[in-house]
Amino acid sequence: MIDVALTAFVTMFVIIDPIGLSPLFAALSQGMDRAARRRAAGRAALIGFGVLAVFGVAGERLLDVIGIGFPAFRISGGILLFLISVEMLFDRRTERRSKAVDTAEAEHDGPDPSVFPMAVPLLAGPGALATIILLMGQNRGDYATQAAILGTTGLVVLLTYVGMRASSLLEHLLGQVGINVITRLLGMLLAALSVQFVIDGLRDVGALTPLPG
Repeated sequence: MIDVALTAFVTMFVIIDPIGLSPLFAALSQGMDRAARRRAAGRAALIGFGVLAVFGVAGERLLDVIGIGFPAFRISGGILLFLISVEMLFDRRTERRSKAVDTAEAEHDGPDPSVFPMAVPLLAGPGALATIILLMGQNRGDYATQAAILGTTGLVVLLTYVGMRASSLLEHLLGQVGINVITRLLGMLLAALSVQFVIDGLRDVGALTPLPG
């Protein structure tokens, strides 16, 4: 269970990327006082975790209803995560997220960015939703491990909340270059994790045989 929880923490941390989200929250919350920033960060974290938890608990049942086998979702989810890792390695994810910030600023008159785009899609985006469904589905029936997965996801969301609260400080300490370096390192790790998801899915359908030993 500890190994699964650690894998869940690392994967969700890489996907959600609390460090990369911090400067985006700082940009979205410009002009807000400290109390309003704190409320917006808390609301984004709560809503984001709620969405992730619902998809984690009910996601596999939804797949069954619409007739999608879990091995197929493993393969497609792994491909999706690999594409996200490529974006991280070539710094395209930051550009895409910045466009989401610009869209939110253009479409909303109010100053509160907590629901859109912070909670959805920046915190609980397609990659994070696919990941938690994959992790929960791999441990179906093991409720203790599933609870640990939800707990580690909550820990990552909590770290994201802390990062949003300290967004100005993080940006000052790391600088944009430091944030870009960390994002690329996390992208390399995510690429390896995503390939493993695809390999596991191919083994499930018999396209690959397990290596001896």
